[in-house]
Amino acid sequence: MTVLSESTAYISASTNRYSHAADISTSSVVAFGSFKLIALWNIADSTDRGVHETLPGHEGIITCVQFVRDDFFVSADDKGWLRCWRKSGLQARLASRCIWLTTATVQAHEKAISSLCVFDRFVVTGSSDSSVKVWNIHQAEENGGLPEVQVISLRGKYALSVALAYLPQSKAIILAIATTDQNIHVWTCSENTFVQSVVLSGHEDWVRTLAFRVPASALDPLVLASGSQDGTIRLWNVELLVKEKNKESQTLSKDTNQLNDELLDAFEASLGDLADAEEGGRQISLKRHVLTVKSELSGSQQFSITFDALLIGHEAGVTSLSWSPSSNATPTLLSTSTDSSLILWSPSSVLSPSVGGSSSIWINRQRFGDIGGQRLGGFVGGVWATDGSEALAWGWNGGWRRWRCVDNGSSQSVGVENWIEVGAIGGHSSPVKDLDWSPKGEYLISVGLDQTTRIHGATPVHNSSGPTQVWHELGRPQVHGYDMVGAAFLDPWKFVSIADEKVARVFEAPRGFVDLVKTLDVSDLATDSTSRPLAASVPPLGLSNKATSEASQTGNENGTRRRPYEGELAAITLWPEIEKVFGHGYESISLAVSTSRRMMATACKATSAEHAVVRVYDTETWRPFGQPLEGHTLTVTRIAFSPDDHYVLSVSRDRTWRLFERGDNGYLPIAADKSHARIIWDCAWSSEGDAFATASRDKTVKIWAPRNEAGKWTALTTLKFKEAATSTAFCPADESGRRWLAVGLETGEILVHSSLRATAANWDLVLSINTRSAHIDHVHKLAWRSTEDPNKKQLASCSEDGTLKILIVQVGVD
Repeated sequence: MTVLSESTAYISASTNRYSHAADISTSSVVAFGSFKLIALWNIADSTDRGVHETLPGHEGIITCVQFVRDDFFVSADDKGWLRCWRKSGLQARLASRCIWLTTATVQAHEKAISSLCVFDRFVVTGSSDSSVKVWNIHQAEENGGLPEVQVISLRGKYALSVALAYLPQSKAIILAIATTDQNIHVWTCSENTFVQSVVLSGHEDWVRTLAFRVPASALDPLVLASGSQDGTIRLWNVELLVKEKNKESQTLSKDTNQLNDELLDAFEASLGDLADAEEGGRQISLKRHVLTVKSELSGSQQFSITFDALLIGHEAGVTSLSWSPSSNATPTLLSTSTDSSLILWSPSSVLSPSVGGSSSIWINRQRFGDIGGQRLGGFVGGVWATDGSEALAWGWNGGWRRWRCVDNGSSQSVGVENWIEVGAIGGHSSPVKDLDWSPKGEYLISVGLDQTTRIHGATPVHNSSGPTQVWHELGRPQVHGYDMVGAAFLDPWKFVSIADEKVARVFEAPRGFVDLVKTLDVSDLATDSTSRPLAASVPPLGLSNKATSEASQTGNENGTRRRPYEGELAAITLWPEIEKVFGHGYESISLAVSTSRRMMATACKATSAEHAVVRVYDTETWRPFGQPLEGHTLTVTRIAFSPDDHYVLSVSRDRTWRLFERGDNGYLPIAADKSHARIIWDCAWSSEGDAFATASRDKTVKIWAPRNEAGKWTALTTLKFKEAATSTAFCPADESGRRWLAVGLETGEILVHSSLRATAANWDLVLSINTRSAHIDHVHKLAWRSTEDPNKKQLASCSEDGTLKILIVQVGVD
C-alpha cells in the first residue's frame, strides 16, 4: 500500500507589528508572532534554514511573546488571551522529536494584551482595557492553571510596557509600568502584593518600552531604561539606601538632604526655563525618589530612584530597548526606532565611572539600519542574540535584519569592533493570494495584499550531513501601490501580475537577477544577460518600475555574491516593467497563463454578465485572442488552461463552471454545469488533460471527465469534506499511473487523495496535513513541483494566514 508523509522545506512568514511580538531563548531560538501563528526560527542553524515550525492555537493576532526558559514561553494576543507553551517529547515512533504543546490558557483581559513580562513566579500583562494583571506562572507549569494574583487599575490609561526585576541586594520585586500619561509608574511587591510606590516623570510623549539591567555586582545599581515616543531614552538608577549608624550622622544626612533638595529644586527650575527656550520644553529632573519595601525576611528596606542619563540620537519614537546579555563588564543597551535605525549605547570609556559603577555619559557605540528618516515605518522591535555578539530587529513590514560582531582578535576595545550584516528572514505581511512555479520549477513567485511580489529560490548548502537545498527570498520584483492578487510566469525571466486595479503588468528580469541566480546555483538556464538593463526603480509618485543603468551589487567584503538581505530586497531587486495589458472595466481578480506560455487569460470583479467575462491575450503581441468568453453572471474566481491549451476552464461565484474549446479565431463555449451548491473557489486540470477538478464552498470537490459524446462532461466522483474547499491541484501521475490531488480547506488543512488513471472515479484519502504543518486559515493556492527523486514531490501553498509554505511529500510503501 502506498503511503505519504510530509515534512517542511520552507516557511515564509513575517513578524507582527508589535514591539513585544518576538523573543529569543538562550539556545538561540527566536519565537515571534506571525498573524495568529507562533513562528520558530533557530538562528544557530548552520544551514540558515529560517523558520522551521509554526504553532497554531491563538484565535487573535499575537501581540506578545516571552521565553521563561528554553523549553517554556508565554504568548498573548489582541483578543486578551494568554497561552503558555512547553516543549515535550513524543512517544512511539516520534520519540526522537520534541514538539511544543500548550500547557495553560486563560482569557486574561477583555481587550487586547499590549505588554507582557515574565519574572520569578509572576507573569504580568498590560491591556487596552486599562488594567495590569499579575498571574502565578508556577501553577501553569505544575498543574496547567494560571491563577490571577492581582489586578491593578490604571484609571483610563493604557500599559504600553511592563518590566520586572529584583531590587538591589534584595529579593523584593519592583514592577515598572509605562503608560499613555507619559510617566513610569513604579510598584513594589510587599508581602506578595504589589503596591504603588513612586511616579517617574520627564518624558514628553508616551513611554513605549522599558528594560531593567541586572547589577553586575553588589555595588552596582539596578538600571531602568525607558524609551519614549519623544525619541529619547532615559536611564534611572535604583539603589539601596543604607541607614547611618548614629543619630548625629543621621541628622547631618537629613540636613544635607534637605539642603540638596532645595538646591536641586532651584537647579531644576533653571533647567526648565532653559529647556522651554531652547529644547522645546524638555525637562531634566534630578529628584531622588525614595520607596520603602517590607518583607518577612529583611524587614523594612528603603531604595532610591534617580535620573542618571538622557540618551539622544534617534530622530523618531523609540520602539524597543534591550540590555546585552553578555557577561562583558561593559553594559550595552540596544534601542530601535521608527527612524529605521538600531543603536547600541555604552558608557563612555573616556571619563572615570561615577560612584556606584555607573557612568552618566553614554555614547552611541554602533548604529545600524537606514539613513533618511522613517523609511517603510522603521523598526518595530529588536533583540540580542548569541550572548550579545549579534543584534536583530524586525521592521514595519515584518522582515528581520541581523548584524553580527566579527571578532578580529586585536582588542576588546569598543572602538575596534567590526559589525557586518548577515542574512535573516522575512515574508508577506498580509494574506498571500497567489503563487506560481517557474516553468521548470527553478523558483517560486508569490503575491499578497501587502502590495509586493516576491521570488523564492533554493540555494545549495553543504553541511555535515551532505548537500541540501535551502530556500530564501531572492527578489522583490514589484513593490506596488495596489494590493496584489495574482501572478504567473511567462518564461523563467518574465512574469505577469495583477492587482486591485484594471491593468495587468508584465515584468522582465534585469541583469542583476539573472547573474544572481546563476551565481547562487539556483538556476543554470542559459541566457545572455548583457543586453538586459541592470535593475529597475520606481519614480516618485509612480506605479511602474523603470529600467535603470545602475545597480547595487550584493556581496561581502571579499566580493563573493550572496542573497540579498531585507534592506536590499525592496530597494535593489526590482524588475523593469515592459508591458501593460488593459481591457477590463473593473479591478482584476484572476489570472492564468497557458502551458505553452503563448496565452494569458484574465477576469475582473463583476456583479453582472457584462463584466463577468474572461479575456484571452496572445503573449507575443499582447492583443486579444478572439472575443471575450461570456456566460458567467458573477465574478470569475479562477481560470485554468488545459495542458495542451485546447481548453479554457473557468469557475465563478455564480456556482457554475464553463468550458471553452479553442478554434481558429478564439475559444468557443462547449460545456457548462451548475451542480455545486455554493461558490466555486478553484479549479485545476490533471497533468494528462483527461480530467479536471472544481473546489467549492459547499464542502465538495468534484472530478470531471469527458463522455464519449463530444462536448459532454460528467462528474466521475464527488469528494466530501468537513469544511469548505478553497483550492485544489493535481500532481502528475507516476510510472504506475497513480496521481494525487491536493485540496486546501477554509480552515487551513490540506488533504491529499490518490487514484489510478485506470480507475479515475476511485479516490482515497492518503495524507492529512493538519494546521501545525499546513495553515490556519483559507488556503488560496496550491501548486505541485516534481523533484529529482521520483518519490519526493514538493507542494507549495499560500494562505490568508500570511504564510507561504513548501512541503515535501514523501512517497513510500507500507
